[in-house]
Amino acid sequence: MADHAFVERLRARFPGASVTVAEPRGELGIEFPNGDWHAGCEALRDEFGFESLVDLCGVDYLGYGSDEWDTDVSSEGFSRGVEGRGVGRFKYGESTTQQTEGLEGQTIESIPQRRYAAVAQLLSVQHNRRVRVKAFAQNDDLPIVASLTGLWPVSNWFEREAFDLFGIIFEGHPDLRRILTDYGFVGHPFRKDFPLIGNVEVRYDEEKKRVIYEPVTSVEPRVGVPRVIRDDARYATASGESAARKAESPK
Repeated sequence: MADHAFVERLRARFPGASVTVAEPRGELGIEFPNGDWHAGCEALRDEFGFESLVDLCGVDYLGYGSDEWDTDVSSEGFSRGVEGRGVGRFKYGESTTQQTEGLEGQTIESIPQRRYAAVAQLLSVQHNRRVRVKAFAQNDDLPIVASLTGLWPVSNWFEREAFDLFGIIFEGHPDLRRILTDYGFVGHPFRKDFPLIGNVEVRYDEEKKRVIYEPVTSVEPRVGVPRVIRDDARYATASGESAARKAESPK
């Protein structure tokens, strides 16, 4: 839990950053401008005692906040797909689109001004505190964020994973190369404009006597049906009935 004094101390130390507290859990987060990412993390380590980096990942904000399924309660059920080629709903060669309200047809979905971000989770064992640190890349065509390997060597493989899956370049990384996908893999599979069916499929060619890659031709986009957990009033009803019986019972 983040205490008020510590939050104000962070805001005073980093006036150019955005310090937030997510209630009711009290989760502390700080977002640095891209140019202050490395220096800010170094200050968090040396001045605030966050000696451990426990995780680092990439985030793609394309389609952020848009729903792929309409899950409102109605007599028609909840599994009604939203119109348009949402994230994961488009085929090879297509683009993400959204339904144009009040008009026929679809339009290309708007691209957020800041799309790619690096997010690190820091831990202070000595002070029993955690903080989430984030910075957006300035250029979506070539997203670049400073590497944290010089501060926390454990970030090495985390940054390689974010590079492999999101295409984020970590400037200053000693060995930035793919870590999960194949050597000849094309694209970055965790980007929201990467089709869930993939860009290429692999098969063995009898004539060439080797495995070949070719554009996806026979696979339809996969869109999972969400699991919706609705409010269950039975427990509140039972509690109310129990309280009513106790109030009516003779003393």
